[in-house]
Amino acid sequence: MAETKEKQRILMLEDDEDLAQGICLSLSGDGLEFFCCRTVKEAEEAFAKGAFDLLILDINLPDGSGLSFCREIRKISRIPIALLTAKDMEIDVVAGLECGADDYITKPFSLMVLRARIRALLRRGIPEKKSEYRDGTFYFSFDTMNFYKNGEEISLSKTEQRILYLLVMHPGQILTREQLLEWVWPEGTEYVEDNALSVGIRRLRDKLEDVPGEPKYIRTLYGKGYVWD
Repeated sequence: MAETKEKQRILMLEDDEDLAQGICLSLSGDGLEFFCCRTVKEAEEAFAKGAFDLLILDINLPDGSGLSFCREIRKISRIPIALLTAKDMEIDVVAGLECGADDYITKPFSLMVLRARIRALLRRGIPEKKSEYRDGTFYFSFDTMNFYKNGEEISLSKTEQRILYLLVMHPGQILTREQLLEWVWPEGTEYVEDNALSVGIRRLRDKLEDVPGEPKYIRTLYGKGYVWD
């Protein structure tokens, strides 16, 4: 039996539903699979749960900016990002590239040109399959939201899942409280209690560590942040 080539997954953030659906329907297939989001919140949730090979982001969204979302993604990932914009001003192009975008596509555009730009970005980027984590002790699937330690299932809250995701996908890397706060509560931290992150970390340790008071997986580096060892 011939091997089936895995499709490359593209997250599109575009609030113009007709445009988004037209692009997704026209370009889906031929090894590409599109996931359409209309708001920044939807895109954040989709990105947290799934593994994507490319992001295509509109700049002006009902609940925020594609530039801000791009900037946040760049803190944790090198996935290729293209910006969709109706603006063709140099200052907008510069702002997009400074936020970490790899390319920008100005509306209106032809589907042929868009397909070519997508292919170029996918060739440039390294596919990130970051939906699972596995080692000799743990197995975490952020797609199916199943979490195991030594074969025994663990129940995690949404907040605990988001904290864990950022930690395990960056093993050995120090993550500051600010990075974790912005990832776990992307809608804004001004309404989050000061100890919310500490509580989430403590609960994760209670569920994952052999001795929660002497953590060896989720370590605290005082004055710096947290690291997954």
